[in-house]
Amino acid sequence: MPISNAAFVRSTIILLIAGMIALLGIVGTSLLLGSKVQAYFAELIEIRATRSAAADLLSTLKDAETGQRGFVITGEAGFRAPYDDALKAVSERQKSLAEKAARFPEYAARIPTIDRLIADKLGELADTVTAIQEGRSSDAVAQVKTDRGRILMDQLRDQLGNIMDDADRRLQEGVVDMLWSAGALRWTTIIGAIAIIGVMGGAATVVAQYTRDIVVARREVETLNATLERRVDERTEELIRANQEVQRFAYIVTHDLRAPLVNIMGFTSELQASLSSIQNYVLADGKAPSEADILEARRAASEDLPEAIGFIRSSTKKMDGLINAILKISRDGRRELRIERVDLKALVEGGAAAVNHQVSESDGEVTIDGNLPTVISDRLSLEQVFGNLFDNAIKYQSPGRPLRVSVSARNGGRAGFVIEFTDNGRGIAPEDHERVFELFRRSGTQDKPGEGIGLAHVRSLMRNLGGDIVIRSELGQGATFVLRLPPDLSKVVRSMQA
Repeated sequence: MPISNAAFVRSTIILLIAGMIALLGIVGTSLLLGSKVQAYFAELIEIRATRSAAADLLSTLKDAETGQRGFVITGEAGFRAPYDDALKAVSERQKSLAEKAARFPEYAARIPTIDRLIADKLGELADTVTAIQEGRSSDAVAQVKTDRGRILMDQLRDQLGNIMDDADRRLQEGVVDMLWSAGALRWTTIIGAIAIIGVMGGAATVVAQYTRDIVVARREVETLNATLERRVDERTEELIRANQEVQRFAYIVTHDLRAPLVNIMGFTSELQASLSSIQNYVLADGKAPSEADILEARRAASEDLPEAIGFIRSSTKKMDGLINAILKISRDGRRELRIERVDLKALVEGGAAAVNHQVSESDGEVTIDGNLPTVISDRLSLEQVFGNLFDNAIKYQSPGRPLRVSVSARNGGRAGFVIEFTDNGRGIAPEDHERVFELFRRSGTQDKPGEGIGLAHVRSLMRNLGGDIVIRSELGQGATFVLRLPPDLSKVVRSMQA
């Protein structure tokens, strides 16, 4: 179905809006997911830094304890170096853990306990180291054996371990969230890309179809222009032909009507002359008419007057017949056509049945093709056309041979249906093929009554139906009347009105 301009604009706007929504969705979702990933990443960094601070602090405390144990057992200063180094780093790492844990309330809540345990642990370490330095090794060993240092260290491991375990859990969850956000961003991009491709494809389809419709419309316009030119040429030819027929009709009418009129005028002069002879006899004013006047008056009354009156009557009768024929064709041209479905086979069979008794008198035969079509036309006009053709076939049948009439049809394409009405009558000479369609014109021997309007009437009817009629014939070989008839008269009427 062709796309109208309004539909094209509407479709384009809808596709642009859909593409804009898809693009905004992609951008918005990407920004949202990107900000979430950034937030996750920042939080992960802080959690990881807190865990590292807790691990470093625990490791430093272990180093201090290890150095303390070695110094207590050996009493050698070399084993005290790790203790001293760790002791220096504890404060700094304790401070680092406090700063990083401050961002997390659950970690910050543990810092006071951790600080207290560290203070106790460092105090326990310092006591044993001082005892060794003062030579009280037995006191230092006894203090170590109290297990107080181990208990403090276990408590620190629990506190710092809990922070590290919770940090590990949160790091794992953060990684999962980041991976989910990355996957969502990837799928959002893919779906958005598919949506944009779909919008672009839809737009391309709409544009392609609209372009195709424009090309088709342009071709149709070109075809219509060509058809219009052909129709203008056909109308021009029809107009020229109609003008020629009008001129020929006017000439024939004036010529044929003028002949009886001249006769009437001439015999009116004869009447005037005869009247003068009678006046000389009747109006003698009491004088005895001469023998010559009497003879002239008698001849006028007995011969001239009856002859003139007879010729005048004959001429007026001929004029009346010509005028009636003209009026008949004129009335048929003005009659409103009644367009209906007409079965030509049934119509021709009806026409043949009407003349069957005349055909049978000469042992004749009428053959009707079973493929005669059904048309949309004026039934009365077609009945008159075939009625005239059957009458002509009977009137001008060839003496001495049975009459044969056949009616067939074929599809003539743009020309419509072509119907051929063939008889084996006297035939018509080629030079008279057009003459027989003229008003008051007949061909061949004029031994049959008629006024010469039958075939003129048939051509007039056929052209009123949007068709035409021509003849193929040779003298003595019968005649074929070829009728061109459009399948639908209503289309012809609409075309004529366009």
